[in-house]
Amino acid sequence: MLDGVSLDQLRTFIAAVDEGSFSAAARRLNRVQSAVSGWVSSLEGQIGVVLFDRSGRYPKLTPEGVLLLADARNIVSGVDTMKARARLMSAGLEAELSVVVDVFFPTALVSAAAKAFVSRFPLTPLRLFVEGLGAGYQPVLDGRCSLGILAPLAVEFPSLSSESIGQVPLVTVAAPDHPLASFKRRIPKAALAKHVQLVLTDRSELSAGRDFGVKSASTWRLADLSTKHAFLRDGVGWGNMPMHMVQGDLASGALVSLDVEDMLPAGFSLTMAAFRRASEPPGPAARWLVDDLKARFAHDAMELKT
Repeated sequence: MLDGVSLDQLRTFIAAVDEGSFSAAARRLNRVQSAVSGWVSSLEGQIGVVLFDRSGRYPKLTPEGVLLLADARNIVSGVDTMKARARLMSAGLEAELSVVVDVFFPTALVSAAAKAFVSRFPLTPLRLFVEGLGAGYQPVLDGRCSLGILAPLAVEFPSLSSESIGQVPLVTVAAPDHPLASFKRRIPKAALAKHVQLVLTDRSELSAGRDFGVKSASTWRLADLSTKHAFLRDGVGWGNMPMHMVQGDLASGALVSLDVEDMLPAGFSLTMAAFRRASEPPGPAARWLVDDLKARFAHDAMELKT
């Protein structure tokens, strides 16, 4: 009998509770009162539970009715959500959006964009992964992620298309008690090579045999940026970091910027770009996310200029 319970019965049950009486529920549902009473009575008969105490002037939920009301609301809400999501999917909206973000990308921008995404696309789950170097490209190449917000890699990917999002400033840093921090002039490459350089390692095979920004014969390779940050602060070695991660350390003196030979005094930047498979144009949610991140980068760049 339970399999025969209908959405109309559940909606009528909920309306009777919300409106406080069968007559008020009938007006809300644009039905006659007898129809509402009949729907509720048939529901009670099918589930074998009395939902309302009818001994008073107005029907009052029984203890069993109170418990089953929550279930009824969840069922109706779930069906309504399914119908709304299906309508959006039929209109071309992604069922979900999986994005891999470069470890160097500013987390604050991702967080702000994700918060706005929830408001704009409440029925589209956003799956976010954080990777570095080739490990960021791999899930886009194999289809696990439809979008990658990534830094350039010195490897050609003919199957991917990209569009620039913005620049992430980098800076070479070390702890204030590190030997390189005592230089009063530009640090020559020969001096850099004498000290351990902390380098982010690639967890994929896409950049096997290639080094990026390595200037020392002695390197320690770390799998994540937060560990590299901690090692830099502890004076284990020197290395390059995104400015947004070390700005507070530079201001407090926990880290110092190194003036390195062959590098512009103002530092250097990574051009972040949105990568996707060229054969799969972005859906509405992906298109919106890329445009939103570009706008946030442009806004931050304008603030820095002023």
